[in-house]
Amino acid sequence: MNPRKRLLRWASGIMLVLGTGHLSLLTLIAWDDMTRWADRGMWAAVPLVLTDAQTVESLQNDVTFWGGPGSFAVPLILLGCLTWHLAGRGVAVPAGLGWGLAVWCALGGVLLVPSPFFAGIVPGALIILAARSND
Repeated sequence: MNPRKRLLRWASGIMLVLGTGHLSLLTLIAWDDMTRWADRGMWAAVPLVLTDAQTVESLQNDVTFWGGPGSFAVPLILLGCLTWHLAGRGVAVPAGLGWGLAVWCALGGVLLVPSPFFAGIVPGALIILAARSND
């Protein structure tokens, strides 16, 4: 396996583990909140408009959404799948994508301490290294 493909496969694997791990952990922790969405009929189960009469339950509902399906996890899984696919075809992933991921994860890690956001810097760096490698 060439070095670029190996770096991209590692980057995509890390992204997939981070994204699926995040969603799996949230599902275990907030299963009751998520089942209430189905009970409400899914449509607008997480209202966008905040009211003055917010309850602890409504705030927990918002946190569950933004920590789960509304979080970075789904795009990170999709990016990991795309990176894996492109690596398999021998297509270079642009370094700008790696820089964007690394900076976003560094900023997220600084804003939300302690946080696993910092782990996202690793696949970003691997993408950058893969883009710079000469096959």
